[in-house]
Amino acid sequence: MAERLSLAAGPAEAGARLDVAVARLAPGLTRARARRLIAEGQVRVDGRAAKPAARLRGGERIEVEVPAPPPSGLVAQDLPLAVLHEDVDLLVLDKAAGMVVHPARGTPHSTVVNALLHRLGTGPDEGRVGLAHRLDRDTSGCLVVAKGEASLAALQAQFKGRSVEKTYLALCHGALPDEGRLDTPYGRHPRDRTRFSGRVRSPRRAVTAWRVRERLGDVTLAEVTLHTGRTHQIRVHLAEAGHPLLGDAVYGGTRREARLGRDHPASRASAAIGRQALHAWRLAFEHPRSGRRVRFEAPVPADFRAALAVLRRAARPPA
Repeated sequence: MAERLSLAAGPAEAGARLDVAVARLAPGLTRARARRLIAEGQVRVDGRAAKPAARLRGGERIEVEVPAPPPSGLVAQDLPLAVLHEDVDLLVLDKAAGMVVHPARGTPHSTVVNALLHRLGTGPDEGRVGLAHRLDRDTSGCLVVAKGEASLAALQAQFKGRSVEKTYLALCHGALPDEGRLDTPYGRHPRDRTRFSGRVRSPRRAVTAWRVRERLGDVTLAEVTLHTGRTHQIRVHLAEAGHPLLGDAVYGGTRREARLGRDHPASRASAAIGRQALHAWRLAFEHPRSGRRVRFEAPVPADFRAALAVLRRAARPPA
């Protein structure tokens, strides 16, 4: 059912654009959503349609009709979710490796979104599940979800403004330098549209920094910081630098392991984790309601710890 809002433009709205005023007066509506509603004819000022850029004098009566979202066909499913934090505005999850975040062709069910629909009790409406960012299927760790449109808009603005701190743990092949930074163009691979590359001519930019935490023979455990959030960014940057992630079948990790042989410690560690060796370890941002900086950490999962154990045993000098 559509929601009807009756708003009064006061002195503070005098001279303001209509879309700005609607977003200010209607809790939960972002400016972008207000602009769409105005363009769709769902907003009337003193009984008349108006444009998003129309300036108010103050004192107008603004009627807003917010249509009920169309059914998306998504199914709420009672699936386990590891919750690191929950409050009225957001959830921070420790996403399990192997779990797809968003339904897509080939994976319409058993995703994070399906589980959230059940947990939050919002019904089968994708729009009410506020995914501010994504993680690859086989990447584990911190994932923040907004519970409302205002929280989602605040989080999205922080991701876009690059003020969110995103720190990962990665196991990669070879001796990565102690610390470094990659700043490249970024886009679809010119020959394989399912992959991405920093070796393209593109206006989009990807920035990745790292520091080494531990050297384990022919493998490096690195703490990686994302300064941008491109799809597959860490996997691509490390692979194109000559250090693919263990277990990464798309960007060269498993090919490296095949050359090393199954008895090599890196190959045995890859078999122990059974996926690309990447964990979204820490996440920090400003809480959308309080503005306070909040920090979360997802424990290193068992499969990642198993891979580390293999490498540490192999790197230990004989007694």
